Amino acid sequence: INIQKAIDSSPEMRSKKALIENFIKGINEVDDVLDEWRSYVAEEKEKAIKTIIETENLKEAETRKFISTAFETGSIKTTGTDVDKILPPISRFGSGNRDEKRKTVLARLLEFFERFFGIV
Repeated sequence: INIQKAIDSSPEMRSKKALIENFIKGINEVDDVLDEWRSYVAEEKEKAIKTIIETENLKEAETRKFISTAFETGSIKTTGTDVDKILPPISRFGSGNRDEKRKTVLARLLEFFERFFGIV
């Protein structure tokens, strides 16, 4: 109940709510909860980034570097050419709709970042 109240009262923790609740549901008697938490977060983070890369057809190495930089600096860079480097090849002329793809990818990466930033 205390954990639930703390999560609900903090705007920063709301994006992490499902992650925390799933961890609590799955935890049993363990020697070191902190190690278990770190492992759980690392696994969930890896699953989430793989899903984004695969579903959005992003360049894997560039995307991982982009996300790593975001965690180091504490924010996702939404301007400049960094986002364009991770996008799949799309025609700038014609029906590729690069702007929509860019917005979609940025939204998913921002959601990912908010979910995992500052959690460990």
